[in-house]
Amino acid sequence: MATYDLEEQEKIEELKAWWKQYGTLIITTTALALIIIAGMRFWDGYQRTQSVEANAVYNRLLQAVQADEGSKVAELSALVRDDYSRTVYASLGTFAAAKYHVEKGELEAAREQLAWAAENARDAQLKAVARLRLAQVLIDLQRYDEALQQLEAEHPAAFTTQYAQTRGDIYALQGKTGEARTAYQAALAATSPAERTLRELLQFKIDNLGAV
Repeated sequence: MATYDLEEQEKIEELKAWWKQYGTLIITTTALALIIIAGMRFWDGYQRTQSVEANAVYNRLLQAVQADEGSKVAELSALVRDDYSRTVYASLGTFAAAKYHVEKGELEAAREQLAWAAENARDAQLKAVARLRLAQVLIDLQRYDEALQQLEAEHPAAFTTQYAQTRGDIYALQGKTGEARTAYQAALAATSPAERTLRELLQFKIDNLGAV
């Protein structure tokens, strides 16, 4: 019995020594883990709240566009862009506002909207769409070099045809036949054989440039 008591006492002493050496580290690590988990839950909740609120503002913006309420379009597009810039609705809001301004002939206002999305969109695809639409607005403003700069930015492969075709359009407007042909040919090469209508359009643009 005495031997048993001695063994138990040794184990207790070993446990005390181990806890003295590692106890503080365990407590600290556990506390940090709990703080991180709580922070992640808070951030997830915050993002969900932001998304819900941004969606509500975006829907109000669409209603303002439909009702042709220009002042509300400006107010709500600024709100969703400034207060909810980390959500997808910020970019979608600028697209809706830009389309509204283009239809009104307010090209500079449309340019400002799309320039914001081109720089601040959180998604690569949205950023690519913004740059393409911005380039088209700049073409209408006859600011061709600026339009080309937008199209030089990196973009997902899915946009290769559209970017190349738009570059070709710009070069054609500038009278740069060689550069236009090269751009159209690049667009054609990137276009699937299944997209017959688009391929025919690109070939028409190439042919319309005349003989080499």
